[in-house]
Amino acid sequence: MDGTLIGLVAFASVIGLLALRVPIAFALAGVASLGTFAIFALRTGEFMPERAWTPTASLVFSNSFDLIHSYDLSMIPLFVALGHIAYRAEITTKIYHAARVWLVRVPGGVAMASVMGCGGFSAITGSSIACASTMGRICSPEMLRLGYDKRLATASVAAGGTLGSLIPPSVLFIIYGIFTETSISALFLAGIIPGLLTLAGFLLVIWIWVLRDPSAAPAFAGTVTREERWRAAREAWPAVALFVIIVGGIYGGFFTATEAAAVCVSAAVAIGFAQRKLTLAGLWESLRETVVQTTAIFFIAAGAKIFVAFVALTGVANDVVAAVTAAELSVVVLLVAIAAIYILLGMFLDPIGIMVLTLPLMVPLVEGYGWDLIWFGVVVIKLLEIGLITPPVGLNVFVISGVVGREVPIDRIFAGIMRFLGVDVIVLALLMAFPILSLAIPSSM
Repeated sequence: MDGTLIGLVAFASVIGLLALRVPIAFALAGVASLGTFAIFALRTGEFMPERAWTPTASLVFSNSFDLIHSYDLSMIPLFVALGHIAYRAEITTKIYHAARVWLVRVPGGVAMASVMGCGGFSAITGSSIACASTMGRICSPEMLRLGYDKRLATASVAAGGTLGSLIPPSVLFIIYGIFTETSISALFLAGIIPGLLTLAGFLLVIWIWVLRDPSAAPAFAGTVTREERWRAAREAWPAVALFVIIVGGIYGGFFTATEAAAVCVSAAVAIGFAQRKLTLAGLWESLRETVVQTTAIFFIAAGAKIFVAFVALTGVANDVVAAVTAAELSVVVLLVAIAAIYILLGMFLDPIGIMVLTLPLMVPLVEGYGWDLIWFGVVVIKLLEIGLITPPVGLNVFVISGVVGREVPIDRIFAGIMRFLGVDVIVLALLMAFPILSLAIPSSM
């Protein structure tokens, strides 16, 4: 009971620290270290701190050391670097420009091109927030200039930015794979169909929106020649090539996910210099930003690893599984409860923080019910994706709000987001009801 009580207090303490804006890495590592010390100090039935220092230090340092020396973790700096390099080499933005030219005559075509551009950007960078930030600077001001409805011009990019969580590569999939010891390559492939379903749903929302209110997206008055269209399509080939290397290489067994990342980074650098879009200064800045972003992620991962070891030590995860099993909850009720927990946390916390905080309890529960961890990973990432645009926080919405400034109040962005949230909920229900949507591609490898 002592361990269970300490574990429950630890979870409450972490949530309290996060509410006070303590960085997630320090909240997890600090609470786990103190909790571990308390457990070892109370092992004999009385408080003996002199016997707790050594085992506490061993647990803290061994777990963080093992994580940082994980081969799979090297994917994170590689994919982060790929995103920064591809952006500075103008590889990621070419997809938007190509879609913009081809869809210019379609009602709401610029908004659709923005969502497709976000999907293409996500297929290379793997970061939803980076996608929203980068594409928001390009797409939202352009749509506002063309007279698009302010809700459509901002919400479409905020929602499109969430595609980075599902479409491979995804940093969230990497972290989930490391902590659940599942195949990251399989997780990448499992996210393809759900990501494309979400993308198609967003495009449908825009089409219906403009169909019902044509004034939301004024018709294009200019002309676009066939040559301009084919030139734009040709210029987008580097992004397509990088995506094929990642997905095709992993699916065909030519590369592991880590090897695919390394190959793509080398290819992006070569293409950028060959096309004279990337400079040495741009490459250096990309690497500098990669180091900063990767360091932050590694700190969170290390803190989470310590916290996971601490939770295992308390036995609270086993108690939760036993309690849920004894309650004899149906699969539907349990899935709804899990979804409610993730969506509630998503209103206030960032995706990585939510995942590393909940996985120590969720994974034993999933294994106890005999669910597939690959499928569950897709469901979790989808829930985290929904959290990125769920009020009152919605990180992607705040990112877009920072881009457009006072021109579009944040409540107007959230008003537009609600239509896209409806599609997200439908896709989530389909993923829960039909696991084959997630497992079809990885099971055919």
